[in-house]
Amino acid sequence: MTNDFERHPWPPYIPPVPRLLMLGTFPPQPKRWSMEFYYPNPSNDMWRVMGLIFFGDRDALWDAEARRFRLDSIKRLLDRQGIALWDTGMAVRRLRDNASDKFLEIVEPIDLEALLRAHPTITTVVTTGEKASSVVASIVGTAVPPVGTAVTCRAAGRMLRFWRMPSTSRAYPLALEKKAAAYARLFQE
Repeated sequence: MTNDFERHPWPPYIPPVPRLLMLGTFPPQPKRWSMEFYYPNPSNDMWRVMGLIFFGDRDALWDAEARRFRLDSIKRLLDRQGIALWDTGMAVRRLRDNASDKFLEIVEPIDLEALLRAHPTITTVVTTGEKASSVVASIVGTAVPPVGTAVTCRAAGRMLRFWRMPSTSRAYPLALEKKAAAYARLFQE
């Protein structure tokens, strides 16, 4: 185990009118990135899930020729849907040489209250995995909701919906279509 820690490489992505804040744990190592943005690993299914939900095509946000996600298209989608992105770890220590949440120690968690105060139009907080869900639950003082469900909680002086969604990592044993169906329920509400 190393004493070194990594700082988050990006600021939060905030669309013009954010309504939903989606939080992962922390980006993978740069060698796994196909772009310098959230969920950059080509083997992560987040942008395929979004492609299925919003375009009916798992590859709508993937450029097969360049072997990378279409960042401009992703940002247009996020802006149109009011989806902000950030992570729950602002600084982490990797206990193993990989991106697994199981082997990430959060050294500095997100200041969720400050982010929510700065963006009062956010009414929903979504976590995309177990560790991110545990961090948010501890901040808002609630139990971690079961996967695919939400609880109502209070944060930054207002009531919010807190959804725990399945991880979009391929390591999470759920078919892409089932992940997309779970996320579609969230966006329908």
